[in-house]
Amino acid sequence: MIRWLQHNEIDKKKWDACIDHSVNDLIYANSWYLDIVCPGWNAMVEDDYISVMPLTAGKKYGTHYLYPPYFAQQLGLFSKEKISNQKADEFLKAIPDHYKFIEIHLNTQNTFEFPGYQVKKNINIELPLDAAHETLHKRFSEDIKRNIKKANKNGVALKKNISPSAIISIFRKNTGKNITNLTEKNYKTLLHLINTCIDKGYAEAWGALANDKLCAGVIWVIKNKRALFLFSATDPTAKRTGAMPFLINEFIKKHSRKDMILDFEGSNLPGLARFYKGFGSKETVYLQVRKNNLPGIIKWIKELKS
Repeated sequence: MIRWLQHNEIDKKKWDACIDHSVNDLIYANSWYLDIVCPGWNAMVEDDYISVMPLTAGKKYGTHYLYPPYFAQQLGLFSKEKISNQKADEFLKAIPDHYKFIEIHLNTQNTFEFPGYQVKKNINIELPLDAAHETLHKRFSEDIKRNIKKANKNGVALKKNISPSAIISIFRKNTGKNITNLTEKNYKTLLHLINTCIDKGYAEAWGALANDKLCAGVIWVIKNKRALFLFSATDPTAKRTGAMPFLINEFIKKHSRKDMILDFEGSNLPGLARFYKGFGSKETVYLQVRKNNLPGIIKWIKELKS
């Protein structure tokens, strides 16, 4: 039986045991991670936590809705058993009717048909690291190889245990200037999330130094057999010196020959997708499902904005 649980009814010990032993374990779905990115999240739970689905819920103008929170690319259905189209459909149909607007990102193991929902395919990009570094390097694009050589020629150096706030600061001063939908609250959430991941032993903050100055950084989040390229930042010096390809190559070098996936967290943006695929990575698909049951004029306005 699938039950809807409010936040205070969730047994987080059983929840995390389900996520950690699920066939599609992702760190985004751990209870402590959800507590940071969507405080007060609700849940759908089957029987004694055999299968679970987080409901990242909000409320605005008295209307309850579900939304994809920042910094949690994929959620959806997680299970200790093989996931079928029927099971995923049962979970979606069991979502309570008081959520008048639903927009959630499922995970790559939930790629089924969902009648009654608007479905959008999102691109994720992944690189298996099970081969030797020499083999993986041969699959890099010529542009990536050229930038790695440029970084070595310019004396770019790797430094670990960088301050996460320093990496976020580089992002805000450069790429972040053009991203208007990230608020001060979002950046505080991100810093809290990164520091928590580090404290729990899941994350590493790497930086690239050019002339002894930090010019690029990456937050790697590693759980079980998956390494997430969770957050990154570059300044103009990094772009001139090839610092980001250098950092990614250093990570690949360290973790080559492992049963691990380097998850670039995709991108629907062609330029970023091309960059990530330059490391020999392949596309995978995860779905966004959407349903608008808002009343009359509000529904029309929401669809118009979308």
